Amino acid sequence: MLFKQQALLRQKLFVLGSLAIGSVLYLVARVGTLDRLQPICPIESRLPPPEPEQIPLRTLQFKRGLLHELRKGNATKEQIRLHNLVQQLPRAIIIGVRKGGTRALLEMLNLHPAVVKASQEIHFFDNDQNYARGIDWYREKMPFSFPHQITIEKSPAYFITEEVPERIFKMNSSIKLLIIVREPTTRAVSDYTQVLEGKERKNKTYHKFEKLAIDSNTCEVNTKYKAVRTSIYTKHLERWLKYFPVEQFHIVDGDRLIADPLPELQLVERFLNLPSRISQYNLYFNATRGFYCLRFNIVFNKCLAGSKGRIHPDVDPLVVTKLQRFFHPFNQKFYQITGRTFNWP
Repeated sequence: MLFKQQALLRQKLFVLGSLAIGSVLYLVARVGTLDRLQPICPIESRLPPPEPEQIPLRTLQFKRGLLHELRKGNATKEQIRLHNLVQQLPRAIIIGVRKGGTRALLEMLNLHPAVVKASQEIHFFDNDQNYARGIDWYREKMPFSFPHQITIEKSPAYFITEEVPERIFKMNSSIKLLIIVREPTTRAVSDYTQVLEGKERKNKTYHKFEKLAIDSNTCEVNTKYKAVRTSIYTKHLERWLKYFPVEQFHIVDGDRLIADPLPELQLVERFLNLPSRISQYNLYFNATRGFYCLRFNIVFNKCLAGSKGRIHPDVDPLVVTKLQRFFHPFNQKFYQITGRTFNWP
């Protein structure tokens, strides 16, 4: 009897020992496998690489509310200090072209959480009186922003004013410069239309576009007419290239910005080294206005002023053709300098 009990006990111990040894061997094998796998496919390697110099966009959620209060003058000095807000000189300027779409471009770029815009045209560099007030005066005209945001202002007169390139160069020789252009003849007519509307509002008369654009003595294009002169883009750009390399300029297609804005805005994001944040969600077509409007979030939308998209007066087709032929060689040179080609006649 005792012999049978001892035999049964030895059998149980053998089974338990076998199970324990098996478990140890399994764990050793499992750990060995993990050790072999880890260098081949570490967890970190399966994660997407972080974006370089990523802007802390979560912090920028304060932007819409707090910066709006600052613009209204409602924010306190304590809020400014607490959030480390500053008034920065612009790191990018929309320098032109008048009636090319500068306001639309500025408002659309302001959709980006890393961009803060100067609401008004400052006219610092093209106005001698303003320029004499100094750079601190200019800085005080800029909106409050977080240090990692970039401030952008726009003054279309900069592009055609002779003194401006040198003055901006003295402020910041590495600044990024945005130029938005439209088909030159269309832009000239748009320029005329804005002036005409202003005259009519004051009950003043104004010459027809044809009379201003064509010299009645020579029957040639009147280059003394400002609307025509502004559309000779290459003449103005050559003056800027005396101070800035062509790599610091980005040309925006104003006609495309009206018809299909997102691709143009994505090009600007890359030029400004910004992470891509503007999406189709932010842009929706307003059939009543005939233009794209802006969607900042689920509750805040914005359309451009009603003065945008004025109806142009009818212009003699012979005059339009004459202007298009006049601008053609200047356009070709503009394409060559900038590296961007447009389907202009």
